[in-house]
Amino acid sequence: MAFDTSKQVYESDATGWQRGLYDDLTTTFQAPVVNWFFRTLMANQPEFLRYAWGQLKPEFESRAFARYEVEYRDAVVSVLEDHGIPTYNPASTETAPAEFREARGQMVTLDTMMPRLSFTFELLDRALSDEEIGESPADDWEATASFPNLDREMGQPVTMIPFEDVPESLTETVESIQAFHGFDSGLPTIYRSLAQWPSLLETMWGDLEPVLESESFETACDESWNLAAEHVSSLSYTPRLSPSDLGEIGLSFEDISDLQGLANQFRHGPVETVLPAVTLYAATLGATGPRRLG
Repeated sequence: MAFDTSKQVYESDATGWQRGLYDDLTTTFQAPVVNWFFRTLMANQPEFLRYAWGQLKPEFESRAFARYEVEYRDAVVSVLEDHGIPTYNPASTETAPAEFREARGQMVTLDTMMPRLSFTFELLDRALSDEEIGESPADDWEATASFPNLDREMGQPVTMIPFEDVPESLTETVESIQAFHGFDSGLPTIYRSLAQWPSLLETMWGDLEPVLESESFETACDESWNLAAEHVSSLSYTPRLSPSDLGEIGLSFEDISDLQGLANQFRHGPVETVLPAVTLYAATLGATGPRRLG
């Protein structure tokens, strides 16, 4: 039976080991939010998520991952700096200072998550498709050294407006966003968060739409996903997440097929532009994390 992607286990509903896993996710991701992808897995395939997180977690704890994270962020921002990235303040977006601070804090969190989600989606899609991962393991000291202190700003929990409650004043903006990213309906997290402050989203989209439609942004997308792919190829510890591995822990052919479909959905399509776009939006608010590893 296919995944019901409308079914999720939210942080407030998680108990027992599920609560502990969510706590571990937010600590490891260094962001106070559990992404929709993991909430959907918890609701539909909790035992797979429990097993998969045990395989994935060590990959986020190396200095090599920190290197990948800052290079991912720099790849997006540096390519677009030449194109021109606007910067905002409360006055320029007609947003109250307290609301602007909250929006910026949420962008800090989303910016922190993007390299992690890109890597997760790339790895799971390849592993579940029985493609190679860790086929060219790095042999430098960063590959196995521990994750350093990046001295990053801690973001705010991400809140979102239900899609059906998005103000009518944003109708044209929403339609343009959907058309650009390829959504038939709904909006991803970044836009439902920003829609809480209509004038901010409207200003941002008006300025950023030409940037997002540029060849520079296409290059930024390619480079960010290439970095995720390269890091997956260079892993020193190879997670056991192939179809045969999952069969050995008791998952059925149907279970594995459903997981393959979900992984493909999260790696391809609109996500290919949405994730790099988050880094761009964060840059306009001065909310991006480190771009160099000291």
